[in-house]
Amino acid sequence: MFPPPLAIAPQLAAGKIPTALHLLTTYSGLMVCGIFALLGLFLAGEYGINYDESTQRHIAAANWDYIRGRPDGILVKSEANSLVLSDRLYGVAFELPLLLAERGLGLTDYYDVHRQRLILTHLFFILGGFFCYRLAYRLFGSRLIALVALLFYLLHPRLYAQSYINSKDPVFLSMFVMSLYLLERAFRRDTIGAFALLGIAVGLLTNLRIMGLLMFPAVIALRGLDWFPVGKGPERKAILLTGGVFLLTGVLTWYTLTPYAWANPGNYLAASLDLTVNHPTILSPVFQGERIPSDQQPPHYLPVWFGITTPPLILLAGFIGVAVVAARVCRRPAAVFRNNRLRFQLLLLAAFLLPPLAAALLGANQYEGWRHSYFIYAPFVLLAAGGLHWLGDSLARQRRYRAEMYGLAGLGLGLVLLQMAQIHPLQYSYFNFLVDRTTPERLRTQYELDYWQLLTPAALEYLLARYPGETLTARTERRHRNILPPAKRQRLRVAAGGRNADFDLLYQQEGSQPDLAFNSVYRRRLYNNTVITARPADSARMPPPAVAAYGELYRQAVAGEPIIRADYAVYRDSKRLTFVRENCPPESRDVWFGVKLFPHRPETLPPHLWRPGSYATFENSRVRLGDVCLAVIQLPDYAQGDLMISRRNLGNWGPAAGLPLWEELYSLSQPGLGDLIAGYRGGNPAAGADAFDVFLDREKGRNRLIYAKADCTPAEYETTITLHIRPVDLADLPAYNRGGSFDNRDFPLDYYGGRPGGECVAVVPLPEYPIAGIRTGQAVAGRGDLWSVELAVGR
Repeated sequence: MFPPPLAIAPQLAAGKIPTALHLLTTYSGLMVCGIFALLGLFLAGEYGINYDESTQRHIAAANWDYIRGRPDGILVKSEANSLVLSDRLYGVAFELPLLLAERGLGLTDYYDVHRQRLILTHLFFILGGFFCYRLAYRLFGSRLIALVALLFYLLHPRLYAQSYINSKDPVFLSMFVMSLYLLERAFRRDTIGAFALLGIAVGLLTNLRIMGLLMFPAVIALRGLDWFPVGKGPERKAILLTGGVFLLTGVLTWYTLTPYAWANPGNYLAASLDLTVNHPTILSPVFQGERIPSDQQPPHYLPVWFGITTPPLILLAGFIGVAVVAARVCRRPAAVFRNNRLRFQLLLLAAFLLPPLAAALLGANQYEGWRHSYFIYAPFVLLAAGGLHWLGDSLARQRRYRAEMYGLAGLGLGLVLLQMAQIHPLQYSYFNFLVDRTTPERLRTQYELDYWQLLTPAALEYLLARYPGETLTARTERRHRNILPPAKRQRLRVAAGGRNADFDLLYQQEGSQPDLAFNSVYRRRLYNNTVITARPADSARMPPPAVAAYGELYRQAVAGEPIIRADYAVYRDSKRLTFVRENCPPESRDVWFGVKLFPHRPETLPPHLWRPGSYATFENSRVRLGDVCLAVIQLPDYAQGDLMISRRNLGNWGPAAGLPLWEELYSLSQPGLGDLIAGYRGGNPAAGADAFDVFLDREKGRNRLIYAKADCTPAEYETTITLHIRPVDLADLPAYNRGGSFDNRDFPLDYYGGRPGGECVAVVPLPEYPIAGIRTGQAVAGRGDLWSVELAVGR
């Protein structure tokens, strides 16, 4: 029986029975995390798949096999299912539990596997948020400030979306928050158990990303600061003991969870640190309107990305917190030795500022925004909470203004939540007001948008819903089809290389093709920019305006004379190449065209295009108009020089797949590349071999090698041209060859050239640094060099 109300009243008055308000206040952080967890269960299926997911599962499976006594997958590079070196250096402290959960639950269909990965990854992110809440409460003693810190953590749009699909960077962020919480707890309690738990957390952190290794010297340095204020004797012994326990548990945890390090931990650490700075994958993302190779990003790359993708309210609060901590340390530097709270805030400041500085100084390979540095968001959130706490204390005498401050903070968070709902599920393409989003082309030309193509599964599901009962063929990647529900997946085929597809799924934004505004059945937009378009490839499915637009394009093309006559006639105007085949059978859409640009003046290329054949694209506007097959390739504004135009082979797999069925040189301006080679043939090559003549071209500011061979067979495509350049100063070697004695620039013939008219041609740019010598040749896999020559190079 419940006690009568009058009996409860004295207990309520005495505070012995918690009220609903008290419960709400005490457990607000746990309740918010629970709400977000339930929401995540419903939203997980609406996010796509990133291109690293299969690799991550492979890494976990190879390590699991190694643990069970089957070392081939992780250690032997020649095995078909082995990991490449860079993949072996990724830890499995999170991926392995995901794999074991998948197998323990008996999940076999990839739809279920993918959803399980999304849910568990997101729940781990929310767990990190709860630790952020707890740590903020310990630091500032206010549940309201702690709740704000939690919301700052959870409502970063980019991090929220990636917390589903990215099992690397947000996971490392979450583990970093947990490590920071356990660090504060260890120094507050100062017990062996607390430092042992901290060591386990830091060992896990280091396994996830080698950057976690920096936590070891950070903890030891903080422990060292405790050494000086205490006297000799038991207190210093306790400091040594707890520090030693931390190091031992941390190293053992890392070593136990890192199978590839078991054989040689030192080599593993060195290779991992080198991979962090000199990652072999070099991309050229759009940054401030330019495509810059990711190993050549400017020093302001990370600060700019952080600034334009973090909600303004969080930015403002964070930089107030940075200023407050910096001022406190400068005003009372000696207090760092005595005040644990100030010391911890200084650690947060260093954890936020030093990683971007180190990345800039080391020239670390960076791309896809700032996702490799997401972990710096944890200290920034806590600094932001500290900034609001300082403001609240400063306004304590003016309660009206203090309430208004918290009201504005709540309004700002509400606006962020509204924006996240508006762009769902593309929150990872969020930009704040610091980026101009007012015109359709502005954002697209300044920064990367949906670089992981998360909208593709949504577009596929739309097509299946629009054409019920039909089996469709789409040009896309298999990973997007694989995460669809089994019933939908059965109705969808992926066109290998785009062969005979019913629909093309394009990520070229609006304005890059003249026909996209007419010919689409699905289009998703973000900040006035088209992110993805699904376009029918046959006029039978096109809307009437698209049929008319393509018809006009066809009539304009055939009104002139073709520049190439083959099974497809090629027409050219100032902006595009048009490929036309009359009386085209249905299977003739199984084609693939390529264009490479060889500029007469390399300075006409944009800065990111460092090789002459760098404008290499494959047509993405091929359509069938009745009995006419039509394809269009847009020419860039900088297209000056020679075009190598080809139709490629898609009819089989193996060595011949993708090779040209025909290939022709066409000069946009004179003199053409053919004239240049003919002129060199009238003189003496820098070296002659049984196969190629090699010419060194350093006239009129040019700096390149030209390879030429008459009567060239398609078999040349199966060989490799070796090119080893020795610099005068080894310090000039690029990062990917650092530590060697030459710059290795081996390439397949098709990379720098082609086979126009039966003659092999390749044009290779030389580096700008002073060259001591060049050795080049031709090799066949498994058979070694066919020929090799040393070129005489003047300095």
